[in-house]
Amino acid sequence: MMYCARGGRASRGVFDGYISYDRPVKERLISLDAFRGITIASMILVNNPGSWGHIYSQLDHAEWNGWTFTDLIFPFFLFITGVSIVFAFSRRAGRPRRELYLKIARRALILFALGLFLNGFPSYDLSTIRIMGVLQRISVCYLVASISFLELGTSALGALSIGLCLIYWALMSWYPTPDIGPGMWEKGHNFAAYVDQMVLGKHVWAAGKTWDPEGVVSTLPAIANTIFGIFAGLWLNSSRSQDEKLKGMLAAGAAGLFAGWLWSLVLPINKNLWTPSYAVFMSGFALVVLSVFYWAIEIRGRKAWAHPFVVYGSNAITVFVFSGLVARLLNLWKVALPSGKTTAVKNWIYLNFFASWLSPLNASLAFALAFIAFTYAAMWALYKKGIFLKA
Repeated sequence: MMYCARGGRASRGVFDGYISYDRPVKERLISLDAFRGITIASMILVNNPGSWGHIYSQLDHAEWNGWTFTDLIFPFFLFITGVSIVFAFSRRAGRPRRELYLKIARRALILFALGLFLNGFPSYDLSTIRIMGVLQRISVCYLVASISFLELGTSALGALSIGLCLIYWALMSWYPTPDIGPGMWEKGHNFAAYVDQMVLGKHVWAAGKTWDPEGVVSTLPAIANTIFGIFAGLWLNSSRSQDEKLKGMLAAGAAGLFAGWLWSLVLPINKNLWTPSYAVFMSGFALVVLSVFYWAIEIRGRKAWAHPFVVYGSNAITVFVFSGLVARLLNLWKVALPSGKTTAVKNWIYLNFFASWLSPLNASLAFALAFIAFTYAAMWALYKKGIFLKA
């Protein structure tokens, strides 16, 4: 049996310092699985309204600076990825480095490929296909954070996360961007957009045209966001008591919220730019939410309510890809109307089953909730059969 324990820095990275043979490896945290499940369910909720013209403000991203409920979701998922890295490698203690690196590379490549698959489906115009995206950013963050976890000690890992945020801030604030100048933070007119135009060109988010919300430069603080999750994972995987873990997470979460808010006074919270203040604030927020889940499930033993989220979280990437494909197909498939015209299947379902008796906002929300129920049924079927598709 493999074991793990807290300890000082070993000859190489955090992995060596924290994974040894003194204590049984922790079982899966139901609270982490439930947190992942509710996060991916929220992501699907905001991605699939019945009508994009009728959305509650909290179910849409902030226009630019500031944040809404929707802006919590992606950084939460990256934070969870960081926590999961610790537990995943803890279960693989003692395995050769080459095997670990091959697994990291394989998973990162699969995630990136799945993102490209979704971006291009079904036409795949290689001249304009979007290169970056949600899964692609997760892929890059997972790759860098995993390697950093294996190779760096805790102090160096902390320095890396802070350094990435400061490097981003310095580049955005002081680099003399051609035709724009330094310190510009406007949409499409900033250093990050300039790099996106140079590196990605036409392969950016279609709505951005000249910039990408998952672009090159903004990935730096997103990596830091993931590393913050690694520190939470190390804390949870330590030998401390449950009460100590809970108090520490709540304190660190509150500190992150305060630090992010304080930083936002000079560097606004902005999801599209993934500003460091956004990364720090949302990591603190994620830690507080995870603490609540940990208290309710691990300490109080209230597990039944979380089961649907555990089902969802057990196949998180699968349900994300599945939901993306279904949503795309519902817009592609057409149905004939009595007038002789055609409309997308999604629009027909929305108009006949929801908009026919609910207000536009509530009809749009009800469609999204029904979409979640549909995808949950598919994941429940996989869960019952013990099928867990992993990248």
